[in-house]
Amino acid sequence: MNLHDFHAVDIDGKDRPLSDFAGKLVLVVNTASACGHTPQYAGLQHLQETFADDLVVLGFPCNQFGGQEPGSEAEIKAFCDINYKVGFPLFAKVEVNGEGAHPLFKYLTHEVPGILGTEAIKWNFTKFLVGRDGEPIARYAPGTKPEDIAGDIRKAIGG
Repeated sequence: MNLHDFHAVDIDGKDRPLSDFAGKLVLVVNTASACGHTPQYAGLQHLQETFADDLVVLGFPCNQFGGQEPGSEAEIKAFCDINYKVGFPLFAKVEVNGEGAHPLFKYLTHEVPGILGTEAIKWNFTKFLVGRDGEPIARYAPGTKPEDIAGDIRKAIGG
């Protein structure tokens, strides 16, 4: 099992097989529109543009942390477009922890645990870098800025 085996509902309500991204590096991020880390959308978009041939960022809005993503999918999409010109794929709101966690996040947190082996996601903007083969490479804390991941992306690209 790897990232390519999962499906997710996109921000427009369509089921999307994540195998659509096979052959690219993928940066999976749980996002929120009203978080102190929300400005990271700009850095994520910059990564998407910088590494467009090799990387796709996937944003998964989540309202599990302080109710910081209360809007509808349409509101989230508009917020991301108006404020950050987000061009990477966004998905419908998901849970990332607990019984209702999306299967993708259950998989990622198990495969790439956090500090001291903790599987739970601590906050919005936790990031997972996944290889072209769909296998997780690394997990990054919410406070890790997107630009600080660029070196790992270059390394995974092979240059």
